[in-house]
Amino acid sequence: MEIKNITIVGGGSAGWMTAATLIHQFPDKNITLIESPTTPTVGVGESTLGHIKGWMHLLDIDESFMKDCDASYKLSIRFEDFYKKDYGYFHYPFGVPNLEGNNHLLNDWYLASFYKKLPITDYADSLFPGMSLVNNKRLFKNQDNSLEGFNFQRDVAYHFDATKFGLWLKNNYCIPRGVKYISEDINDIKLNYEGIESLNNKHKADLFIDCTGFKSLLLAKQLKEPFDSYENILPNNSAWATRQPYTDKEKQINPYTDCKAVENGWIWNIPLWSRMGTGYVYSNKFISDEDALKQFQGHIGTSELEFRNIKMRVGLHKRLWVKNVCAIGLSAGFIEPLESNGLFTVHEFLIKLVRTLKRGHTSQWDKDVFNAGCKSMFREFAEFVSMHYAFSHREDTPYWKAVSERVYCQDLIDQKPQFINGFVLAAYNKIRDYHFSHNTGVHCVATGLNYFPTDIASVLSETKMTQKQFNDLCKNSYEHLQRKKQEWQEVALKQPTLFQTLKNIHEN
Repeated sequence: MEIKNITIVGGGSAGWMTAATLIHQFPDKNITLIESPTTPTVGVGESTLGHIKGWMHLLDIDESFMKDCDASYKLSIRFEDFYKKDYGYFHYPFGVPNLEGNNHLLNDWYLASFYKKLPITDYADSLFPGMSLVNNKRLFKNQDNSLEGFNFQRDVAYHFDATKFGLWLKNNYCIPRGVKYISEDINDIKLNYEGIESLNNKHKADLFIDCTGFKSLLLAKQLKEPFDSYENILPNNSAWATRQPYTDKEKQINPYTDCKAVENGWIWNIPLWSRMGTGYVYSNKFISDEDALKQFQGHIGTSELEFRNIKMRVGLHKRLWVKNVCAIGLSAGFIEPLESNGLFTVHEFLIKLVRTLKRGHTSQWDKDVFNAGCKSMFREFAEFVSMHYAFSHREDTPYWKAVSERVYCQDLIDQKPQFINGFVLAAYNKIRDYHFSHNTGVHCVATGLNYFPTDIASVLSETKMTQKQFNDLCKNSYEHLQRKKQEWQEVALKQPTLFQTLKNIHEN
């Protein structure tokens, strides 16, 4: 089947990111976006991952969007009290760890930590140059490479107003490049053996992209594609969200997304330029919406704001591309807000869609490969998010007790792993390799949750070293790590503050 005419149903960030991607990659195709004038967007996805830089680079989008989208910079995600109540916090920074001078990749830090009982925060501080900027609220583009190992293009993402970002793409990118825009409610949908025949008896296309959010108007409601729930590995299904004004912007604007575990879930704080986005993610199996709101208001210290309740459909459709309908964004599936994955799945699924459409004609095989690729990526990310709960030892409330008693991976129980990834890979690395790869975020999250890949008993047993030999080995690693951290700190303190950097963008 040759696809010349594509109609996107639904706007918001997912719809306009889809339109932008398609019009850039396929300027010869007819791209139409139909958006309801009466349906509001979810608009909560204000935090991104570093992967969005790749998508922006593909589309030639520079940072000119920041001023219009209330954007700020993000270098890390901070997690507090996920391991135990009042345990403390750790960071998962973007980029890759600086392994220069390390004998066995990341294990040097683990060994040094046993030698000196280093605090958990020292892990990211010792291995990621960008943490010197995070800890001092500084930022620069490092064009002279004075902060060796820090790559601005790779190691920095954004916080921004997702609704404003969608509008920016619409007005500054999509429509000027030729996307046809229609403001109209879809009241009539006709089906045929190919899928969707027409919308409102007049809109036809070779391919319809469903960007209608959780309601999934085309894929779920019309084509009845089954939805695979992930509630067995992800505990939350609801959220309260609000917007908070700054009381002291210069002190409160941080270069990271803050996530704090509380009684029945966790609270996010996302600093934009003009205000903060704040929300409480929870499970209504353990607390009512009303009580969750009171709990949330107690944590942030005010009830004098507008609060919006969001019901999350956690999981993924069995297939995302069925007949002539492909779902992108919330209409396809959702994990939960932890690890800022909402927009991640949008741009990563879009890149897979582009690869599929580049063949010129699209067969059922192509659709099946697209579906398999998206599902594999989604499942692995969902398991990574779930590890934040699986590695936890909190049991201070019924919610956290249930989290600690949950079975996360039946394959581990049955000892029948099909693929060595996700949960199975984390377990394999722990019990067989005694080492976590630095190519994923598992090593940061596992360390922050006291789930080390190795331990002193294993090291002494495997190496046949004495305690003194072990200490001598670790001493050099410890001194090397501390020296690197001090060097990065000295460079960071010479750079402009994050506040001043953002002020130059938004007020000039």
